[in-house]
Amino acid sequence: MNNLFVYCETEDGIVSDVSLELLTKGRSLADALGCGLEAVAAGHALNGVGKQVFPYGVDVLHVFDDARLAPYTSLPHTSVLVKLFREEKPQIALMGATSVGRDLGPRVSSALGSGLTADCTALEIGDHEEKKDGKVYRNLLYQIRPAFGGNIVATIVNPECRPQMATVREGVMKKEIFRPDYAGETRRHDVNEYVSDADFVVSVTDRKMESSRVNIKSAPIIVAGGYGVGSRDNFRLLYELAAVIGGEVGGSRAAVDAGFIEHERQIGQTGVTVRPKLYIACGISGQIQHIAGMQESAIIISVNSDPGAPINAIADYVITGTVEDVLPKMIRFYRKNSK
Repeated sequence: MNNLFVYCETEDGIVSDVSLELLTKGRSLADALGCGLEAVAAGHALNGVGKQVFPYGVDVLHVFDDARLAPYTSLPHTSVLVKLFREEKPQIALMGATSVGRDLGPRVSSALGSGLTADCTALEIGDHEEKKDGKVYRNLLYQIRPAFGGNIVATIVNPECRPQMATVREGVMKKEIFRPDYAGETRRHDVNEYVSDADFVVSVTDRKMESSRVNIKSAPIIVAGGYGVGSRDNFRLLYELAAVIGGEVGGSRAAVDAGFIEHERQIGQTGVTVRPKLYIACGISGQIQHIAGMQESAIIISVNSDPGAPINAIADYVITGTVEDVLPKMIRFYRKNSK
């Protein structure tokens, strides 16, 4: 088996954030394995992709540039990856757990008979010993993801089949430049050698794209509420505080399940992962599923009536009190002292 491959999603020639996050993680995994990092871009007008991905430590960029490959459709992209992987024999293949990755990943893994772990939140390299016969496998990909509704964290390995394939949630990996001047090799492929006419039986005649109304993932300040906020009406205090300090409002799964806040604002293992400069946790107990989605925040302030709440253990500042008492005082203070 050879290098580690990352499938890069593109839109109008721009590589998606989740793909850049995977390249960052892929570089560290490849270093641990002593192998190369390779990226695959399939679409149209991809001349600028190399400048975007090489700083993340990509050794080889495989480009499949054809007008028929954009926008994404299942069959041609599947054919491209299946044939490429059969030729190159990667030991690991990663893609984002997006609508594209969730469609493409199972198709490719099924064609290759490799298996796939979906919606991973962490990836590591390690060894595995079979309990039945004591056989030891070295340098496997630990594919880590929440299971049973987020109540446990499962570590999945694939000892025999290759490539070891996983889709990874957006935002759970850090996006970091490896080296700005890193120079890799670009390999341009003839798309006709990888696809057939049958792959284009479906064509996209029109697309309507609506951007998300919520930009919680990249918000520098987040005011998040849990079940302890008490009601949907009390969440108005969080929205008011967020408006005063220029932040976004998020919530725990318990708050979402209770109907206090929309699912698109859910933070945690079964929601989005955030890394704001300031995270104000209001009425959040701090279950591991939620902490996994916000523990890398620069500063964490906990507002909780329970001094022993688990989230207080990771908070930089703890305010003991109810949301109804504390938040109106914070709102008044920030209104008076903020520019």
